[in-house]
Amino acid sequence: MANTREIRRRIRSVENTAKITNAIQLVAASKMRRAQDRALQARPYAEKMQAVLGHLSGVAGDPETAHPLLERRDVNETTVILITPDRGLCGGLIANLERHTGEIVLGPQAGGSGDISMIPVGRKGGDYFQRFGIDFRASFQELGDYPGLAETQPISRIAIDDYTEGKVDRVLLVYASFVNTVSQVPVTVPILPVEPPASDEESSGETQYIFEPSPQEVLADLLPRYVDLLVYQAVLEAAASEQSARMVAMRNATDAANDMIADLTLVYNKARQEQITSELLDITGGVEALKG
Repeated sequence: MANTREIRRRIRSVENTAKITNAIQLVAASKMRRAQDRALQARPYAEKMQAVLGHLSGVAGDPETAHPLLERRDVNETTVILITPDRGLCGGLIANLERHTGEIVLGPQAGGSGDISMIPVGRKGGDYFQRFGIDFRASFQELGDYPGLAETQPISRIAIDDYTEGKVDRVLLVYASFVNTVSQVPVTVPILPVEPPASDEESSGETQYIFEPSPQEVLADLLPRYVDLLVYQAVLEAAASEQSARMVAMRNATDAANDMIADLTLVYNKARQEQITSELLDITGGVEALKG
């Protein structure tokens, strides 16, 4: 059994670790609520834009000739926009994203996708896939805890420009979808070519819309904004997932540290009791020897 000095040193070390993890948990909890609110508030806007886009695509004529972002072609070049955190201490969130993306760019799914390039958003994803020699069209880091549309537009604009210029034939968006505080699911969303959702004619009833100057021009203006929105929504979801995963991971680490402190305290008390018992036996033996 270790001596009491070593046990005390371990207890102090674990106590310091528990203080750090608890502080990180509190900071993540304060950021998590705001990040979650931003992600949830953006969802109704995205759903409404999808409904408008679905209606426009139905009245604008042939989708593939209406706008270049709707054009479908054989896939020879794929770009994957991967959104990951800049910092660690997120539990298994980063590993799950890397594993999910690896199946797309390195696994069997990459077989029929031609050449694959990436646009990593976040330091962790870029550092991981850089070792595999994958071409990076651009890299983005430190968007902040609460990024705005102005910070995410350059990401979508690079993808739009590459697609319209014919440099890539498909763009995929990979991020952690926020389900709840303890659940974040890696998802893959194809954003280019744009796939307009089916128009729900039953819900619209007899309402007829008049578009000015024309449905084609409104659709041409809406499509780039729709791609911007998809990327922005993904960044918000990823931010909420990151803070939630970090808070849960640090809470579990703090609980584990407290349990370890309790176990070490018990071991320390036993060792101390054995030491006291040994000292008492030595004293008693000395007294008996003097009597003899």
